Amino acid sequence: MEKWINGLMETLGAPGAGIAVALENLFPPIPSEVILPMAGFASAQGRIGLLAALVWTTAGSVVGALALYGVGALLGRERTLAIAARLPLVKVSDVERTEAWFVRHGAKAVFLGRMVPIFRSLISVPAGVERMPLPLFLALTTLGSAIWNTAFVLAGHALGDNWEQVTGLVSVYSKAVLGTAVAAVLCFVAIRLRAVVRPGRGVRRQRR
Repeated sequence: MEKWINGLMETLGAPGAGIAVALENLFPPIPSEVILPMAGFASAQGRIGLLAALVWTTAGSVVGALALYGVGALLGRERTLAIAARLPLVKVSDVERTEAWFVRHGAKAVFLGRMVPIFRSLISVPAGVERMPLPLFLALTTLGSAIWNTAFVLAGHALGDNWEQVTGLVSVYSKAVLGTAVAAVLCFVAIRLRAVVRPGRGVRRQRR
């Protein structure tokens, strides 16, 4: 992975870092915590300009987010509800509550979501489903991405040969976020299964 990212920057310069970040939005296994410090390290070596690294990585983030926004917009509300109705343990009311939450807090979710691993890509999909005004989505995504990218590019630039220390720290953060998400999903499944099983027990008791 590192060789591929480094090869992009060697061949294309700062735009190569932007392309890698755009792909990271679409394919989460490509980690931004590797791309961004590497871009900072490359700027410290003089292979690419620091400002160019910041501009292109942020542009890549916005392009990737726009692609996922488009996916959400094509999916639309009606299709989302139809899919939810077919999923086990998921109710249409769950989606409707999520939709109501996004209507109230969508702007904060898009802005802050750009600084949370995993969700930084996924948050663009509900924004598209709910057809958040595109200028607002672009402004929030650009600002949130610029903050995230600047922090890691500058860290890689400052650490130089030790840029991988940034990756290690963010890896801990990413695992904590992933663990919290998995725990939340398991909790949801357990509660929904319990609600499904309980009515059956009540019926059997009445028959006895």
